[in-house]
Amino acid sequence: MATGGQMNTDILSDETFDVLCTICKSKSKNSEGVKFCVDCQDYFCIECVQVHSQVPVCTGHTVLDKSLVTSRISKGQPRAAEERCDRHSHKHIDMYCQNHDTVGCSTCMAVDHRSCPDTIYIPEFIQNNTYLSASTEIQTKLKEISKTLADQVTKFKQDKQWLLRRKAELLAEIRKFRQEINVQLDKLEKNSIDEVEDKVKHLEDKIEDNLKKLQANMARVTSANDKLASPNTNQAEVFVHVKIGEEAANDANNCIADNKRKSTEDNIEFQPDKTIITQLQQYKALGTLTKTSTKTSGTLFQIKGIQSYCVTDTPGKHSNFGSACCLNNGTIIVADYNNKKLNRFHSNNYTVTEYCLPSAPLQMCSINTTQVAVTLLYKEEVHIISVEGQMKTTNKINTDFLCCFLAHANDNLYIGDSGSEVYIYTLSGKKLKQLRIGQQSLLRAMYFPRKILAVSKDATRIYVTSRFLFHHLDCGLIVLDNNGKEITRYDDGKLNKNSCCYVTEAGSVLVSGGSSNNVLQFTCDGKLLGEIIKADSGKGDIISLCCNKQMSKMYVCRESNNNIEVYDI
Repeated sequence: MATGGQMNTDILSDETFDVLCTICKSKSKNSEGVKFCVDCQDYFCIECVQVHSQVPVCTGHTVLDKSLVTSRISKGQPRAAEERCDRHSHKHIDMYCQNHDTVGCSTCMAVDHRSCPDTIYIPEFIQNNTYLSASTEIQTKLKEISKTLADQVTKFKQDKQWLLRRKAELLAEIRKFRQEINVQLDKLEKNSIDEVEDKVKHLEDKIEDNLKKLQANMARVTSANDKLASPNTNQAEVFVHVKIGEEAANDANNCIADNKRKSTEDNIEFQPDKTIITQLQQYKALGTLTKTSTKTSGTLFQIKGIQSYCVTDTPGKHSNFGSACCLNNGTIIVADYNNKKLNRFHSNNYTVTEYCLPSAPLQMCSINTTQVAVTLLYKEEVHIISVEGQMKTTNKINTDFLCCFLAHANDNLYIGDSGSEVYIYTLSGKKLKQLRIGQQSLLRAMYFPRKILAVSKDATRIYVTSRFLFHHLDCGLIVLDNNGKEITRYDDGKLNKNSCCYVTEAGSVLVSGGSSNNVLQFTCDGKLLGEIIKADSGKGDIISLCCNKQMSKMYVCRESNNNIEVYDI
């Protein structure tokens, strides 16, 4: 065995000696530790112990021969750990507080655990306690935690990437909206320019007419004057020239007076509409940012509370709110089939505004923050209605079929007829595509149509809920691709007389049972997540539902009921 000093690391390994010099080991040198500092809890070779004794902070430390320390160990006392304290790097972790079940150096114990009665030197604790947590169990636990941490790191990195993509999308939306504003401003500018052009052209034509009249009068006056100026002995002819001259002078004076009057009357000016600037100054931005829910398509809604509000101004008549939608600002629009109206309900002040329709509304969907589209009973048209301020119909999309079912996705309208056809139209009324849903007439109904058509936000999935009346078979949910091909279906009898299908902001699908009075939630691919509202025959048939954009509230309407139920989710 070597007696100390620096050894050749190419020849000796760290197993050659019982203990290694701590300083040399930190320098990747293998030197035998022959001295032990009780205060530092380190072993030193002959050279390093001399350096140690010269350090002022180590003056007064107790340095022992290795033999004295190893004799303790040979007698059964464990050696102190070599792990250094994070807070006091010159100290080793050699103390254990049983009260707080934590380890630290002697300084940690003196500062943080001085009032704890059960602090003990770790080698002594190990010597007196045979029951210790198995390191393999801790390793397993640490591996599991490490995997969880790694998964969360991956998730947050993905969230960051998604956030950056979302930022780009939001900026694109802002620029697109700015372009829409520019288009409207360009129209206003063009209208003003056209008005100026028309007015100037009109005045220019009048000036040209006046110029012609003035030039004609000038020619008459010049001619009359020339004739009077020429010598003439014929008194009769002179008399005629005088009279013609007087007439030319009178006509010229009248023309001059008339032109003076017109020149003062026909002045034009441009007076800008300052209210446009005033209106723009009231806005701080082109729009508002709203928080969307972090709920995913795979998160089952949980009911936290429920309230009920009346959403009609005609309480004497029973309403049938067969369709409902929620705008970004929290305004609820419900379509009253019985009373042929759209009702706007402000959730912030609970006021109701009604708008009369020419026929009973069948299905309705929102198309932007201020407009909804609605189909009407026995009508071959879809009405686009502004629901901001005073509600009014702003456009109509005419078709050659009875429009029953309706959904909006990807800036297009999906319009279902009373049979099995679904037509895709642009908002301007151009027909893009026609789909046949399945081999049978899945959508056909013997009563006024319910809300049984919905489309995913990205327009890749079409959702149909219906029932085969003649076979008495309830079909919970049919999921199709954007070509009408069936992907999957859910059909286990939990829903009775399906009446509503709604796609949430996160992409999950809510389906209600009209007579089973329950609401089921599915993933975007048609997998059942669970039942949100339990089946209950005592409350009335559920005929429509929708959620707010934040997915914090769900709104439910029941048949022949003037109220809307607001569920906190």
